[in-house]
Amino acid sequence: MTIKRLCALVVAIGCGLGWWAGTSGCRRETTTQAAARAVPDATGQPVAITDISRVVAAGGSVTEIVYALGADALLVGCDASSLYPEAAAKLPQVGYVRALSAEGVLSLRPTLVLTVPEAGPPEALAQLRNSGTPVLVVPAETSLDGVKRKIQTVAQALDRQAQGDQLIAQLESDLAQARAYLAGRSDRPKVMFIYARGQGAANVAGRDTAAAEMIRLAGGINAFDFEGYKPLTAEAAVAAAPDVILLPSRGLESSGGIDGVLAMPGVKQTPAGRNRRIVAVDDLLLLGFGPRTGQGVLELSRLLHPAT
Repeated sequence: MTIKRLCALVVAIGCGLGWWAGTSGCRRETTTQAAARAVPDATGQPVAITDISRVVAAGGSVTEIVYALGADALLVGCDASSLYPEAAAKLPQVGYVRALSAEGVLSLRPTLVLTVPEAGPPEALAQLRNSGTPVLVVPAETSLDGVKRKIQTVAQALDRQAQGDQLIAQLESDLAQARAYLAGRSDRPKVMFIYARGQGAANVAGRDTAAAEMIRLAGGINAFDFEGYKPLTAEAAVAAAPDVILLPSRGLESSGGIDGVLAMPGVKQTPAGRNRRIVAVDDLLLLGFGPRTGQGVLELSRLLHPAT
């Protein structure tokens, strides 16, 4: 028996026994070997990455990118905002991205944590870093260039640069379809975005928000010019006079559907309310600014500018 065949036999036996690379099989052995490298985080500071065998992702768009890169075999956990794809829900959970459990993350023995700027609390992130675990905060600007930087950063961290380039090419193709759909359309409906969970307080989006940017990309006009989010009031809704009311799908469902939204302050008195023109788009597709952003723009474009 040659040395080469002997080595192959040893590896195969080790995989079957479950001791190769500390796992119950070889599913990660061929995907975790990557040269040590420094990847800039959201602030431009380099994060040293030497081992990607056990990755925790906190942030829905980051988790989605990992799957889209074909690197999901590296994942050992994710957070509650990781809604897509459905397979992510089967992974161990580490809390919500803004309220992470450092102990929960560390219990998964991660070699790398990928997250987003809004992750917290700061004490949890500090505890992770103090443990020696690399924490890469991925840039997350709500713009098309921001999506590309997000994809490139995750791809570089996971040594999947070629796959990252492919994702960006697909993003461009999806956006081209959206632009083609909007070509020649002069109507620009005024859109009021409502973020609500259940029958409690609802907020509306102003400028410099993910919702406002998606509305712009889909050929609409955001109904409010203030910065960030503010509580929905009857006076503000009536004064804004939106043609369309937009919600994330989960928000529409938890609010009791269209009738539930019409019961919100001032909504019935708006043009959108009178015409029951209330639309919804999947949460991550609409607000995630991940690899499916182009698909989200196309879907929203069709809702705001229905074919006649």
